[in-house]
Amino acid sequence: MKNIHDIIRGPVLTEKSYDQIADKKYSFEVALDANKIEIKNAVEKIFDVKVESVNTSIHKGKVKRQGYTSGRTPRVKKAVVTLKPESKAIEFFESMVQ
Repeated sequence: MKNIHDIIRGPVLTEKSYDQIADKKYSFEVALDANKIEIKNAVEKIFDVKVESVNTSIHKGKVKRQGYTSGRTPRVKKAVVTLKPESKAIEFFESMVQ
């Protein structure tokens, strides 16, 4: 079994994610091999909230060049977690909005 803190790597703090906080949608960077059920359980245990749904997406790394050599930045998996209406908000994100 995976450690819940290894599944959730950190928050994604962008303009779009800030706008979704009012709708109780929070964005996280998660482990590439984590599935939706593992993400849901990890968020519920870490933040003590009730999760309604989880949407995930994998973003390919961009091609970067330095001189003659080129390579890719790492792939990233993001999860947008929607909380149930009766659930409390995640305090970490609420302090960012105000």
